Amino acid sequence: MIKQTRNKRISIVTFIDALGWEVLKDRRFLESELPYRRKLRSVFGFSSACVPSILTGRHPQEHNHWSFFFYAPDTSPFKPLRWLKFLPRSLTDRGRVRSQISKLVKWFYRYDGYFQLYNVPFEDLGYFDYCEKRDLFKPGGINDGQSIFDVLSERGIDYHVSDWRDSEPSNLQSLKHDLEDGDITFAFVYLADMDALLHRVGKESAEVDAKLAWYEEALRGVLETADQHYDEVRLHVCSDHGMATVQTTIDIKSKVEELGYAYGHDYVAVYDSTMARFWFHDAQARTGIEELLESISLGRVLENDELESLGCRFEADRFGELIFLTDPGVLIVPSHMGSQPLTGMHGYHPDHPDSDASLLSNVPAPCKAECITDIYDLMCAEAGT
Repeated sequence: MIKQTRNKRISIVTFIDALGWEVLKDRRFLESELPYRRKLRSVFGFSSACVPSILTGRHPQEHNHWSFFFYAPDTSPFKPLRWLKFLPRSLTDRGRVRSQISKLVKWFYRYDGYFQLYNVPFEDLGYFDYCEKRDLFKPGGINDGQSIFDVLSERGIDYHVSDWRDSEPSNLQSLKHDLEDGDITFAFVYLADMDALLHRVGKESAEVDAKLAWYEEALRGVLETADQHYDEVRLHVCSDHGMATVQTTIDIKSKVEELGYAYGHDYVAVYDSTMARFWFHDAQARTGIEELLESISLGRVLENDELESLGCRFEADRFGELIFLTDPGVLIVPSHMGSQPLTGMHGYHPDHPDSDASLLSNVPAPCKAECITDIYDLMCAEAGT
């Protein structure tokens, strides 16, 4: 049978969330199909920082995406939610209830990005704004600057991008449909389930091997479909970070509250899974909290020079005047992200091996790739921009 070819080449970039180098390095995964493999340094932060860095080639302080909540007491859209504090905590602390309230808030404000209120108390939400209101995977989705999708649209390049709201099987089927049409020359595939699995079971679990086997079969199917409609198929698999095994937890929130300073009057804080971020209105509160954090052996305060070197020094300290980062394997519980311990976590210092991401390809990378920010240049080169 003669292959019907509409385009000479298709380049497919497949993003597998949390497929870190340490997760992958001792496992078998598409060795023959993707022989070109390298470790990539991640950026400091969670996926809310890493994914925009991949899509823009910039660090967080340049694209202005980092942790979800940032300090904005004068312009916070969430002040009306303070009245929800009068609802029974036994109801509003439930994950499903919080999720439904988040969906209503998202609908009301017409946000189309990933949006969750998580466990931030309703009475405290009015101090904050949220950094990912727009869909990162559409043109105009980045707070500052352009993403690969802005560039592709401006250049008139036919491309495919997954819908992050859909399931992995649905996104893979949608890709195959566009490959069969033969009109696209570039595709960005979004596969997020590995991240949730690693949070739940950790990177050593046999369930991770089973999930990788599923990805193998799925991506071989993608390659087979693409090969039927294109003369050249270029496949890259990348990730944003890895996953560390949680060894212990720490309750920083309670330790701070025991000092007796008034939240909202003396200080404001966000407790992420691996970071505690503070803003101060009282010098004594700052001194007391700093002394407390210095006494904690399971992490350290990051100095401004280090934050600058990590690309995470923000104008007006919008993401934190003082930032405490836990050591790898230490989880803040409870936090504003969750109240239960997890088996795996990311968001630690990029120097730690478990933070490293991966890049796997069936062709040599068309440009230098050492950090996840370099994936942007790779995508531009593959798309012919």
